[in-house]
Amino acid sequence: MEESKLIERITVNPSIFGGKPIIRGKRLAVEHVLGMLAAGDTAETILAGYDWMEPQDIQACLLYAHRMVSHERIELVTTL
Repeated sequence: MEESKLIERITVNPSIFGGKPIIRGKRLAVEHVLGMLAAGDTAETILAGYDWMEPQDIQACLLYAHRMVSHERIELVTTL
């Protein structure tokens, strides 16, 4: 699936989680999926826990995260 279609799976609804990015309008935030992956859960485990999710939803979360961090800049601060 091309990136433009994947990223459309990530939506924002001000009445759900205060407007945090969510998956396809459902009550599951991108940050929760990323947290599960960071904790060591596999995509298969996550998909088993959310019967409505599709593998492309996890891929969309990773794409979203990549786009967010690719714009970050870190400035080193030196002390005198």
